[in-house]
Amino acid sequence: MTFAWYGHLRFRSLPLLLVILASWGIAFFEYCFQVPANRIGYNCYNAVQLKTIQEVITLTVFAFFSVLYLKEQFRWNYLIGFVFIILAVFFIFKKW
Repeated sequence: MTFAWYGHLRFRSLPLLLVILASWGIAFFEYCFQVPANRIGYNCYNAVQLKTIQEVITLTVFAFFSVLYLKEQFRWNYLIGFVFIILAVFFIFKKW
């Protein structure tokens, strides 16, 4: 989804309709994997845990994507934010 939603930012001169169609084309194939993965994962994890896993993967991929593809700088405050996300993962997955 990262490439579908943000990849077009390097091609801002392309018509908006074209990038919308391309993004939806990419997203369609990703959804074809995500939906069955959630069905399978729901056998082991609850919905909140599945969403947490998805968000951690998405943010990790996006961090690399923004630095390597969009050539943006990774800042210290982003790192602090990721530390808080790791804490959230701990609290969500901890057996209380």
